[in-house]
Amino acid sequence: MKSRQASNRASSEEIPAESPPGVRSPVWADVPDHEWNDWRWQLTHRLRSVADLGRVLRLTPEESEGLAATRHLRCDLTPYFASLLDRDNAACPLRRQVVPTSRELEGFDAMMADSLNEDAHSPVPGLVHRYPDRALMLVTTQCASYCRYCTRSRMVGSAAGQFGPKHYEAQLDYIARTPALRDVLISGGDPLMLAQGTLEGILRRLREIPHVEVVRIGTRAPVFLPQRIDESLVAMLARYHPLWMNIHFNHPREITPEVQRACALLANAGIPLGSQTVLLAGVNDCPNIMRNLMRQLVRMRVRPYYLYQCDEVEGAGHFRTPVGKGVEIIEALRGHTSGFAIPTFVVDTPGGGGKIPVQPQYQISQSDRKVVFRNYEGFVTTYTEPPRYVPHDPATCPECRKHRSSRKEGIAALLSGARTTLLPEGYRRTHQRLTNLRLGALHIVPPKKDDSGED
Repeated sequence: MKSRQASNRASSEEIPAESPPGVRSPVWADVPDHEWNDWRWQLTHRLRSVADLGRVLRLTPEESEGLAATRHLRCDLTPYFASLLDRDNAACPLRRQVVPTSRELEGFDAMMADSLNEDAHSPVPGLVHRYPDRALMLVTTQCASYCRYCTRSRMVGSAAGQFGPKHYEAQLDYIARTPALRDVLISGGDPLMLAQGTLEGILRRLREIPHVEVVRIGTRAPVFLPQRIDESLVAMLARYHPLWMNIHFNHPREITPEVQRACALLANAGIPLGSQTVLLAGVNDCPNIMRNLMRQLVRMRVRPYYLYQCDEVEGAGHFRTPVGKGVEIIEALRGHTSGFAIPTFVVDTPGGGGKIPVQPQYQISQSDRKVVFRNYEGFVTTYTEPPRYVPHDPATCPECRKHRSSRKEGIAALLSGARTTLLPEGYRRTHQRLTNLRLGALHIVPPKKDDSGED
């Protein structure tokens, strides 16, 4: 009993006390605290139009034009998050993320509606199966507020394109029929915008599938709507462990006492928390801002997971930075903060190629005996390779024997010995044509070969 009391006391001390928020626009000064802290009230009173946002912000002509445009991603802004924006400064890093501007209407080279080619990897509507052992369930098109650089701007915010029970059934049926899937990410839109019973129903069904080992939820609700993270929701989520949650944070100013309390509730329920950040021009393309953000995240028990290069998605051209900026930021973090506070910088490649990590180069040179490295300070050193190395033997390894029948692709196939070459699409056809041209003069007919690229 004493141990349980001590545990409860420690948990309560880790959660910031719920109190009237320190930042609230004068527009809502008279709203009772019990309403302000009610997530349903926050959703009901979201700001959408020029008139709405003009009550709390001094809008620029560019912002007014963006808000009035009919061809852009929907705008919704919770009163809570609107209160964090700088009223007079359009360069405010939080304001830039959520208030439309006319720049969203500008095209750019390589712009795409579905830059990650998710639709092509969807065996059933709303389910993306891009990687061998994991799938993405899109369960809603709705969010508490809408990020202006959203990679799914082609679908989010659309009431007409909403996912529903028939989609969930098809998605769950596909997952149940695909034993290779061991990890399912629930996203959207924002899954925490679903009715709690609906979300629980999806979690329950996933937990009934034997080969689904891990379930993850991707959300920005703790940032836009921390009031949504209440004890009822957290108690429900805790019934479906192992459950992980990835939260989208972009800037240190997003971390408020309300956000800290929401993350503490989740972490205390045993839900591992990760952070996904998008690199955005004029918002967080600064090593000092990123270092501050990562340090604040780990203080809240949120581990930085990914730093994303901004996608080549329609409407987001003005947010894009050179890839080198992300490398510079990782370089500034390495050695200057804890290793677990450094995210992996990735480019989620256009066309559905998946996430490719991009890191600073710390290996300077390599021979058959030594590898030369540099550290974050420029200190150069060597690592001596072992003179006699007995490698792992796949023929006698139980794990390798178990997976021997699995088809290996890409570089893995080269390293395993399953293949000796990788040929680009059309390679054999092109070279067969050139051979025919050369042999045609001699009236020699070469043997037929396929164009599969197999050895």
